[in-house]
Amino acid sequence: MKEYPPVNLAVNSETAMVTPRVAVILPCYNEAGAIVQTVEDFRQALPAADIYVFDNNSSDGSRDLAARAGAIVRRVGQQGKGHVVRRMFADVDADIYIMADGDATYEAAAAPAMIAAMLEDNLDMVVGCRREEADAAYRRGHRFGNWALTSLLKQLFGRSFTDILSGYRVFSRRFVKSFPVLSAGFEIETEISVHALELAMPVAEVMTAYGARPEGSVSKLSTYRDGFRILRTIITLYRIERPVLFFGIIATFLAALGLGLAAPLIVTYLHTGLVPRFPTAILVTGLMILATLSTMCGLILDTVVRGRREVRRLAYLAFRAPSDFARRD
Repeated sequence: MKEYPPVNLAVNSETAMVTPRVAVILPCYNEAGAIVQTVEDFRQALPAADIYVFDNNSSDGSRDLAARAGAIVRRVGQQGKGHVVRRMFADVDADIYIMADGDATYEAAAAPAMIAAMLEDNLDMVVGCRREEADAAYRRGHRFGNWALTSLLKQLFGRSFTDILSGYRVFSRRFVKSFPVLSAGFEIETEISVHALELAMPVAEVMTAYGARPEGSVSKLSTYRDGFRILRTIITLYRIERPVLFFGIIATFLAALGLGLAAPLIVTYLHTGLVPRFPTAILVTGLMILATLSTMCGLILDTVVRGRREVRRLAYLAFRAPSDFARRD
């Protein structure tokens, strides 16, 4: 991966130099043991940035701790990380957005280099790929699950990221304001990745350290439940974004099953001129009809998807490029 020197985001009052407005957006749910450290780390790395903490019904005082640490605190009533990200993207106005978790596991010091990568190459998203710094950083099964889901995404969509489940990302304004957040939970990172891939956005990855949670901070991610939700999201997005292939697979299976059942009937008919098993013949007819309908559904939905993709692309192009932050939309 290409390395980028950190960018200086301090405002020069003497020359009135225009600098990008940077917002650090942190979802938070019961992170009393880590939220203060997270806010302080990002404040040290990005002194000129606005730091927002979006609290998701915490019951351990996280909201008050974040406010005392100097963060701008907002409340989100709907439970789930996807709902929080939707509110963050809608409510915060900035040129560059840095999203991380409020558990102090991500390397705040890497943020300036990630911003530099965005501005230098005019990128719309920079993903902080996690480099494990402690044995306890990843829970059991998470490393394998991340690899499996990342590999599946690559197989289905043709390309992928090294770490699709990373919650440490830098976004451009045009990414944030053109992204229709539909997810409700931890599958939001998958939806973000697919959105970038489908619109062929310029993106990059930067290796960042990933540490263990501080004492008193507990992961809210359920290995199996959220893993299956992410898997379901990938399949759903594949159905939505690749309808010809998705319904084509179903049609191929139905047609192959129908032809397999029809083969003995055809052989018998050629020898005797009779169709001895009418139920099987009716079943074969139904399977071939379903295969044809599945194929037609894929073709029709492909036209719809192309129209939706064009609309999303036009919405994306309505906003300025990352390096053109001096212009206000």
